[in-house]
Amino acid sequence: MARIVKGFPATSQDDYQLNVTNIIRHGVRNFGRQEIASRKHDGSVFRYTYADAYERMQRLANGLSSIGVNVGDRVGVLAWNTHENYEIYFAVPGMGAVMLLLNLRLTPQDLAYVINHSQARFIVVDQTLLKLAEAVAPHCAKVEAFIVIPMGGQDVGRIETSLKNVHSYEELIEKGDPAFHWPVMDETSAYAACYTTGTTGRPKGVYYSHRDVYLHSMAIGLNSDITTADTYCQIVPMFHALGWGLSQAATLVGARLVFSGMYTLDTLEGLSKLIVDEKITVSAGAPAIFMPLLEYIKGLDQKPNLTGARFLSGASEPPVSMMKGFAELTGVEIVHAYGATETTPLVSINRIMPWLDKELSEDEKWQLRKKQGYIVSGLDVKIVDPDGNEAPFDGKTAGEILFRGPWITARYHDAPGSETQFTEDGYWKSGDVGTIDENGYLKLTDRLKDVIKSGGEWISSVDMENELVGHPAVLEAAVVGVPHPKWEERPLAMVRLREGARATADELREHLSKIFAKWQLPDEILFVEEIPKTSVGKINKKEIRHEYAGIYKKGSE
Repeated sequence: MARIVKGFPATSQDDYQLNVTNIIRHGVRNFGRQEIASRKHDGSVFRYTYADAYERMQRLANGLSSIGVNVGDRVGVLAWNTHENYEIYFAVPGMGAVMLLLNLRLTPQDLAYVINHSQARFIVVDQTLLKLAEAVAPHCAKVEAFIVIPMGGQDVGRIETSLKNVHSYEELIEKGDPAFHWPVMDETSAYAACYTTGTTGRPKGVYYSHRDVYLHSMAIGLNSDITTADTYCQIVPMFHALGWGLSQAATLVGARLVFSGMYTLDTLEGLSKLIVDEKITVSAGAPAIFMPLLEYIKGLDQKPNLTGARFLSGASEPPVSMMKGFAELTGVEIVHAYGATETTPLVSINRIMPWLDKELSEDEKWQLRKKQGYIVSGLDVKIVDPDGNEAPFDGKTAGEILFRGPWITARYHDAPGSETQFTEDGYWKSGDVGTIDENGYLKLTDRLKDVIKSGGEWISSVDMENELVGHPAVLEAAVVGVPHPKWEERPLAMVRLREGARATADELREHLSKIFAKWQLPDEILFVEEIPKTSVGKINKKEIRHEYAGIYKKGSE
């Protein structure tokens, strides 16, 4: 890290700690009557206010203290996007414990590893997720108690479960004192923990500090233009990188909050209805949820009018066809943003600068919107080649993207051997390959491990996937590099067609040839019913490469 120079002493209150608790404490002071809506498991909507939620948070903190939760304890959370989870987001870290967010899509084996590695003593679990908790519990000897969030006020004593030492979430709140004296935590203390879900190796722990999350909330609020007049809907799973930090940011500015509850890709009707009925103006999610949602909306006789709404899209590059579809059918602006578990997660956001808005054609603007956007103020960034040499911001020279800043992780928790993912001057190596153009816009071309190297040249799987999805018949696409006896690697494409649509491999190659050179086109295009995904909905390229590793070798025999 750079040497810190101490100048003339300031007179500011620099020892005032940036505790996340202050976000809700000040939120209630300023916006206490603002509404919070939460969709319940039966589809009905529960409503209360910031002030109501804050009292329940204090009661919860007192209730958790009564069963032995102490400062520094890790408290696991297995829950959906509900108002109860929102209460946990402030009550658990506010009392000095660490909120351990558990990915519902992990296998029981990986979940048990995360719980044991973090040494969690308590786990909060939604009643609908008891089977998952029961599968994990026998492998987690250090977990002392479970706190069950009951459905519809059901008495926990009547719930059949093999879990031991079970407490009722609602009873802890009911019995807890309505006032809690929040400790002034050192702002560098851990607020919450998320574990990475990469396709290689064990999950690695990222422990976010109070300072980290407080500053990140301010960055999200500023760069997303959220205000008190907005209604924010939590679509991103709250176990995934702090739900992308928007619920804290929305609370910071006093926006109306809506929690989507439990939903799946098979129950998009309820999610779509919630977005329309609650007049959502801000949300966030991955193309993995937005694309099926768009398909559902296309099938509606009456399209919802959501003009003015901004939906942040992350996890993977949003296809132009998806962004155009939302704009034309609903009036929603899809705003591309980028980040990772290690970055809390906001790193960049794509808003078209006023001077570019005047200079570019409409087609050029749509192409610009695909980029990951400008790096938000507060973070340092650089691009390096394989030897660590810094590359220019010219939009052409690609390299690995490195980040440094107050909400970027500096290390992984208790993960020997992971030190190589950090540089001596404090940058985290993202593993993403990309460029930054002369206007400051980041464009990712691939994951470092996913770049296709064919005949000494690089082919971007991300760009090829998005061009395939731009074909009217294609719903979803994945492109990977697989071994080739002559060219080292060649691209292999997997395509999922829209229901009732038809296309041939030659037609898709012809479509790709408008952007890609002939030598870059995939030798094989496979039409499939499903494309393998990871636990967070990303394309599982490791699995595809493994399954089809010999496809080009066979052709050469």
